[in-house]
Parts: sequence; structure tokens; C-alpha cells
Amino acid sequence: MPAPEKNGVAHADRTTIAPAVLVSIARQTALAVPGVAGVAAIPGGVNRWFRRGLGDGVRIAVEGGRARLDLYLVFGRDSNVRQVGRAVQTEVARAFREMVGMPVDSVNVHIEDIDFGSPIP
Repeated sequence: MPAPEKNGVAHADRTTIAPAVLVSIARQTALAVPGVAGVAAIPGGVNRWFRRGLGDGVRIAVEGGRARLDLYLVFGRDSNVRQVGRAVQTEVARAFREMVGMPVDSVNVHIEDIDFGSPIP
């Protein structure tokens, strides 16, 4: 017997989102903010010994359907660190709400370096 329907959708139906998709949304959204020059390696952890995930620059924890993000970024040399950091927080939280429908508890921006070799786009 099929699952009961509510608004034309069976209750048994579900959509899952791979963790890599969440990382990609956060990374690409942050990189689109003017003043962000790139992502940095996540400091510490086992990945540094195995050389995996060093350029990801994104750590996400999801609990109770809510996300907490840590972004490890490189800013451009002419960046206003405070303004760019706030813009990253706003845009990443917006992207999660609009694209995934997931509320965001926090977006922590960790500025790991300043790229003095390239001007801000």
C-alpha cells in the first residue's frame, strides 16, 4: 500500500543532500564575495598527514537540521577584512536558506592569509 499523501507528495519520499554538496555551496558562495582570494587549508586534523582536503577550506556540522559552518579563507590585499567577513557570513547563510532550505546557526570566518600578490577583482 502506498504511503499516505499530503499536498500530493507521499510521506515516504525524501530528498537527501550529500555533504560534498553543502561544502560546494559554502565554498563557491564564499569565493564569489569580492575580496575573497581563495580558500585555505583547514588547520590541524588528520587530513594534513594524509594530504586530503587541504584546499577545502570548509567545515560543516549539521545538528537537528541546522548548520554551523567554519570557513578558512584567504582575503585579497586591499580587502576591508571586517566588511568582507560580514559579507561572506551573510551570503553563505542566504545560500543555505535559499538553496537547501536549511537554517544556519553560525558562519565563522577564519582569515588564514592575505594574498598580497593579487588585487581585488
